[in-house]
Amino acid sequence: MPEKPGGTEISELAALKALAQPRRQQILQHLTLHGPATSAILARALGLNTGATSYHLRELARYGFVADTAPQEPAGRRARWWRAVPGDRRFPPPSRRTPELRLVMDELNRHAYAADLALFERLQRESADAAEADTSDEWADAFAYSRGALSLTLPELRAFFEEYIALMNRYRRPGAETAPGARTVHTRLLAFPAPRAGAPGSPASSFRTDRPETDAS
Repeated sequence: MPEKPGGTEISELAALKALAQPRRQQILQHLTLHGPATSAILARALGLNTGATSYHLRELARYGFVADTAPQEPAGRRARWWRAVPGDRRFPPPSRRTPELRLVMDELNRHAYAADLALFERLQRESADAAEADTSDEWADAFAYSRGALSLTLPELRAFFEEYIALMNRYRRPGAETAPGARTVHTRLLAFPAPRAGAPGSPASSFRTDRPETDAS
């Protein structure tokens, strides 16, 4: 799946279905966070059998989400090693999704949002427990969190998103160039328009969102 300026849109229904499968999302996340692995390593980490992980890896590879790679250790020369294939992948906007595509995207997003929130809460809790036990390290406060509101036009919002991606790419480095002491840092961006005035669930008319406000920790 070749990379294009501005990202590569994944619009093929079969590819999105392959990605939406919860176990495959877990496999892809594990490879992204921990580096190359065999089906046996993934099976132990995710509580699956090697037959299942091998099948899921082949399906992910079919659409370019993972690829095989060189053995990572002498003992694993006979085993097939897999790596996550990085890329700026994007999905069709809601206005161009068919009803079937919308169902697949809803399923994909539902699992992804739940996994992100569960991971954030777990790591925050573990950090707090470590601090209470006085066993925390210098990364104990490394939970950047921000909430804000901006008044933007649609072109400005698109430009804001592209600048965010450019910032991510500026700090992205191949594994061989990783600085000493660096750790994987999860980043997520949610940006969505507020409900129109008078719409169900919209804020009171006295609440204004036309000024930048940011709460960060």
